[in-house]
Amino acid sequence: MTSRSTARPNGQPQASKICQFKLVLLGESAVGKSSLVLRFVKGQFHEYQESTIGAAFLTQSVCLDDTTVKFEIWDTAGQERYHSLAPMYYRGAQAAIVVYDITNQETFARAKTWVKELQRQASPSIVIALAGNKADLANKRMVEYEVRWPAYADDNSLLFMETSAKTAMNVNDLFLAIAKKLPKSEPQNLGGAAGRSRGVDLHEQSQQNKSQCCSN
Repeated sequence: MTSRSTARPNGQPQASKICQFKLVLLGESAVGKSSLVLRFVKGQFHEYQESTIGAAFLTQSVCLDDTTVKFEIWDTAGQERYHSLAPMYYRGAQAAIVVYDITNQETFARAKTWVKELQRQASPSIVIALAGNKADLANKRMVEYEVRWPAYADDNSLLFMETSAKTAMNVNDLFLAIAKKLPKSEPQNLGGAAGRSRGVDLHEQSQQNKSQCCSN
C-alpha cells in the first residue's frame, strides 16, 4: 500500500463501495501522532514537527476488496491544556489510535489512561489501536515489547503495533488493520446527529441520493 489518495494493495481495482469513518489520534505531546498521520496521508516525515494546536484534520483512504475505507482523521494536541477538548473529537468516532513513545515510560502510562477514557466515554463499538511509536529508537527503549504490552492490548481488545513514522514501519499496516476491523455491511438509514456518528457509504449516497451507513 502506498500513501496515495486511495491506496490499493496488491494492485486491486477501484472499489465499488466507499465507506467513511471518523478516526481520532490521542496521546501525550511529542509521541509522534502528527508524524504518523503525515506518513500515512502524504508519505512524508519531518524531523522537527511542530506541536498540534487543538486538532488537525486530514483524510486518507485504503482499499479492501470491493470497499474503499475513507478515514476522516482528527489529530489531537497532546498538551494537558487541550485535554478537555478531546471528547469533542472522539465523540462519534468509529476508530481511535492511542499513541505512546517506546522511549518514554510516562507516555505509555498516559496511553493506558486514554484507553480507559475511550472505553468509558466513547462509542461502545469503537475500534481502538495502541501504537508504540518511535520503534526506530529501539536502542533507547524504555517500554519493553515482549512481556507486558501485547498482553495488555489483548486483555483490552486493542489492536497493537509498534510503529516508526520516521522509517514508515507498520504505519500503513496499522491503518489497514483498523480498516479491516471496522463494520462495512448492512447499510442503514441515517438521520440527525446519529448519522454523523457512523460510517457513511458514499457510494450509496451518490447512487440513491440519501444517507446510508456502513456500520451494524
